[in-house]
Amino acid sequence: MMTKHVMNEPIGETRLDRNTQGVIGKGVDRYEGKLKVSGKAPYAYEHLIGEDVAYGFVVVGPVGRARVTTIDVERALAEPRVLAVVTGDAIMRSSAQPMSPAGQTMDGEIFHYNQPVALVVAETFEAARSAARLVKVEYEAQDGRYEIESRRGSGRASDTGPMAADTERGDFEKAFAEAEVQFDQTYRTPSYHAAAMEPHASVAKWDGDRLTVWSSCQLLETNIQQIANGVGVEVSKVRLLSPYIGGGFGSKLGIGPDAVLAALGARETGRPVKLALTRQNVFQATSRRGETIQRVRIGLTKAGQITCIGHETETPNSEGEGFFEPSGISTNFLYPGKDRLVTHRVIASDVLMCSAVRAPGEATGMLATECALDELAEQFGIDPVAFRRMNEPEKDPQEDVPFSSRKLLDCIEEGAKRFGWADRPATPGSRREGEWLIGYGMASASRANSLMESSAEIAMSPEGRATVKTAMTDIGTGTYTILQQIAAEMLGLPLDHVDVLLGDTSLPESSGSGGSWGANSAGSSVYVAAEAMIKEFAKRLGVEADGLTLKDGHAIAHNRQIPFSEILKGETLTVTGKIEPGDTADKTNQASYGAHFAEVAVNATTGETRVRRLLMVGAAGRILNEKTATSQCYGGQIWGIGYALEEALVVDPRNGLIVNHDLAEYHVPVQADVPKLDVVLLEERDRYASPLAGKGIGELAIAGVGAAINNAIFNATGARIRCYPVTMDKLLPHLPDEVSAAA
Repeated sequence: MMTKHVMNEPIGETRLDRNTQGVIGKGVDRYEGKLKVSGKAPYAYEHLIGEDVAYGFVVVGPVGRARVTTIDVERALAEPRVLAVVTGDAIMRSSAQPMSPAGQTMDGEIFHYNQPVALVVAETFEAARSAARLVKVEYEAQDGRYEIESRRGSGRASDTGPMAADTERGDFEKAFAEAEVQFDQTYRTPSYHAAAMEPHASVAKWDGDRLTVWSSCQLLETNIQQIANGVGVEVSKVRLLSPYIGGGFGSKLGIGPDAVLAALGARETGRPVKLALTRQNVFQATSRRGETIQRVRIGLTKAGQITCIGHETETPNSEGEGFFEPSGISTNFLYPGKDRLVTHRVIASDVLMCSAVRAPGEATGMLATECALDELAEQFGIDPVAFRRMNEPEKDPQEDVPFSSRKLLDCIEEGAKRFGWADRPATPGSRREGEWLIGYGMASASRANSLMESSAEIAMSPEGRATVKTAMTDIGTGTYTILQQIAAEMLGLPLDHVDVLLGDTSLPESSGSGGSWGANSAGSSVYVAAEAMIKEFAKRLGVEADGLTLKDGHAIAHNRQIPFSEILKGETLTVTGKIEPGDTADKTNQASYGAHFAEVAVNATTGETRVRRLLMVGAAGRILNEKTATSQCYGGQIWGIGYALEEALVVDPRNGLIVNHDLAEYHVPVQADVPKLDVVLLEERDRYASPLAGKGIGELAIAGVGAAINNAIFNATGARIRCYPVTMDKLLPHLPDEVSAAA
């Protein structure tokens, strides 16, 4: 039985609002938590333990840009326990872009330093690693393009990116030229890496012409197509499993080269092959977030009202890749301005390809725009909270449609009250505690909302136990748990009477995890399936579905309480629900909103910055699980510290080598860097967004955090840094004179 719901109208009151079972929204523990902490949850590389498997090791190119003339594998093949060396044009040169049909292949060239060029397969990992050093790559070096600063203005507009490269309204240039006050500043963000804890890893096994792959993937429906195209078989011959994933953050939206390489190695040797990319491989052969140069121009009245806004981003990518970092994605709707211009230009690069990393667009764009708003507030002598309040649009200023719901000002006002914003130093550099300068900063946050097509099956056993099945993935965000909660709430079952199966392409097609759409898309499909189950129960009982109450495994109607087992009469009832986006996405602007507040201390002698406090107040529709949602926000806050103060991929301008290609050199916040974190989630229902009345929150949590910290640094020191991260060497020359003298 299949039931489909198209989101053409806002949802009314639902069983989730009644909360009869009392589990929706509750901060319950993770469904799979015990398996993970006990080591019993198998990740990609841990499958086929005990079987006669072989091991792969990637051979990488030793130059930044070149044409390969020969790959000599004879010495490697002569080594004991080496089974095969896979070469050829079909070698994937990096990860596949999200939702693309296939990854870019080598085709006889090296497109970036340490690009995969071959795979050694051996009976042991150590033998494969040793033999990989014996593969000799001959090449004809070519000139490479390894930085973008000197080539500003040479970019192209991509027509295959995550949003339209250009959006405009009115005549921005004319309006800006005529504005009473003009703001024009450029901000720079470096390249970043997702650096998920679990490396990209795959296990591949052939049974005749049928392929099974266990891999660490986020979007199984497109990932399975990418694998099939990569090995040259029909997608119907492939099964992909990703039941547990140790982090993705966008880096696993497209398959890594490991998935195809493992499958090619398994076909070549006739044995299952395990391939885990080394941490260096992960940093140099998958994908990264591209650096950005962002020019922000804002025209205002003398009173501080925004009249026009422009946001122009230049960012790199390798040849043939259409993705661009969409830094202007929130600029389209966050602030007013009758005349508007948002552009993105891609500058060709011979460094590792660029793709999605957590909150693509907002994470980098709001490092610029939210600092620009702070600069303007300072220029006008208006408190940053008040400045945002006076520049709050009534409706989407770009598309001229209403907001489905928008609690940005609620988040800002609640955050200001809880944080003690009224105690903020009125003059930058005016508060000092010994050798530490103290400052407060804040920033708005937004994340565009998406509802994706997704399906789920619910099977109710004769005993009244439900099993939810969908190819949805859980990248550590709590998907298992919230799907269990939705089914339990809708069907009136205790949580321990609901089982969840995920991460297998043999299950109903799902949206996958990405873009903060996973919970509401996959969750809505479970909701639709549950609604179908309820209607079938009502039909069997001869009552209207709306008059049927389900609680603790019983149906209650007409003063009767009937156990599910009596309704099912020994039958297993199976239903499938499908959700599709509809008219509400076009008729309204949908986004999650928040506000971040930061307190920092900057050392007057060294320029060291310590974050003392962080507060996030967010509004993302219905919160499905308070505990897992809050945990995601903690992660976003911590990541924001990294973007503000530490994280940056360092690329050698001579050859494109990513120098800091491991977690020893790519600096991320550690426990000593992280202060007390506070997260407040406001009550909200967005009935245009999904049947669950919820919106995404995971990527909202990082947007704006870095800007709040940078704005606090300005408040502490009077130094305005527009090039991230804000490291000591950048900060020291701009400290107040008396501080510089002390240094």
